[in-house]
Amino acid sequence: MKSLLLSAYNHLEIVDLPAPEPGPGEVLIRVAACGICGSDVHGYDGSSGRRIPPIVMGHEAAGTVAALGAGVAGYSVGDRVTFDSTVYCGQCVYCQRGDINLCDNRQVIGVSCGDYRRYGAFAEYVVVPQRILYHLPDNLSFAEAAMLEAASVALHAVRVSLVKGGESALVIGAGMIGLLTMQAAKALGCARVLVSDVDVSRLSLAKRFGADEVLHAPGADLAAQVLKLTQGRGVDLAYEAVGRSETVNVAIDCTQKGGTVTLIGNIQPEVTLPLQKVVTRQLRLQGSCASAGEYPQAIDLIAGGKIEVGSLITAIAPLEEGPRWFERLYAREPNLMKVILTP
Repeated sequence: MKSLLLSAYNHLEIVDLPAPEPGPGEVLIRVAACGICGSDVHGYDGSSGRRIPPIVMGHEAAGTVAALGAGVAGYSVGDRVTFDSTVYCGQCVYCQRGDINLCDNRQVIGVSCGDYRRYGAFAEYVVVPQRILYHLPDNLSFAEAAMLEAASVALHAVRVSLVKGGESALVIGAGMIGLLTMQAAKALGCARVLVSDVDVSRLSLAKRFGADEVLHAPGADLAAQVLKLTQGRGVDLAYEAVGRSETVNVAIDCTQKGGTVTLIGNIQPEVTLPLQKVVTRQLRLQGSCASAGEYPQAIDLIAGGKIEVGSLITAIAPLEEGPRWFERLYAREPNLMKVILTP
């Protein structure tokens, strides 16, 4: 099968690999679309340590069922499907309580690290366990379905923030996850959502997607603007979708007493915190990791038009163009959001 192989760091090539065969409880998927995730770009140069060559990356995918392993029920050859990026064991204490993203034996499609190697979906075929598979409605294109993984991450961040309805929220960072988090927050009941970024074009997208206010201001200027817009109190919820000390700190400054700061961004391994502000204002700092069962909700919201993903897709390109698109994404070319590859 045709595959996009990371054969060495900073080097991708189209190769012919044996097609995988589904084992018991597994399903063979003919891949129709697979998105390039930021984590794939970080893995491209080895900086993440989670894409050790040789590896076929790719975990944001959709396609059709090509073959069924023994014991698989509820699916037929030709079904339109997508799948979670997380392969969970279903047996550990975290899986048993529903926190599948925290599974003790968690693996991720398209990842190779010191503990495991699992080939991904930048290929004509990929094998996945049935338990992470989902049917797709007919009105959802494969390219849109390749956005479900990112949308589920955004929905998970909103869910763990314990939104009750009627809250004010601030999303810091209008990249893809930030824009999806803004839409998820609106869809799940936040009454007013502000979005901040240093990129004016991304803020234009945020406004088009329904942001109540967009703020083009760094650091202390952002906090001052948020306080002005909230009668000096700050927002109930802040979603930090960047992952740097300075943006984590400003998220804290923008959050009212007793509020919640949810950390989604994950660029710097360590950040500094204004401990006294967190303690004396009784703020809740909440991490958010991947997703944990939000796929059906993401499918319903995108298919129903409550979360819009089409405008986040910069390009849909054949798999053969993958090396060039990785180079462009790695170079941080402006105005690139999501690139979808089609094997």
